Amino acid sequence: QVQLVESGGGLVQPGGSLRLSCASSGSIFSIYPKGWYRQAPGKEREFVAAITRGDNTNYADSVKGRFTISSDNAKNMVYLQMDSLKPEDTAVYYCNACPWDGCTSGATRYPWGQGTQVTVSS
Repeated sequence: QVQLVESGGGLVQPGGSLRLSCASSGSIFSIYPKGWYRQAPGKEREFVAAITRGDNTNYADSVKGRFTISSDNAKNMVYLQMDSLKPEDTAVYYCNACPWDGCTSGATRYPWGQGTQVTVSS
């Protein structure tokens, strides 16, 4: 079973930046579309960003222009560069692989990792 480990979260002031990383234990992870998701306290998990093996990307409207997703398929890694962070970005962030038709439906392939906490506060 593929395991996912997210890292890179922390406490940052509004307007700051963080870079999240997601490591997969299985090489098969690299062939699928991959996405980042987040869950704020009291809210459902939501889609943030996705990338295909061919590096096509899409983003939730709330992060478009501020977040950038990238991947290194040789290393089975996916990243999320987060700039111009806002308090409403505060959440636990997760990564996962998605069905072939994309990541926005909420369907994912593997068990969720532990996530990484991002807190945006002054």
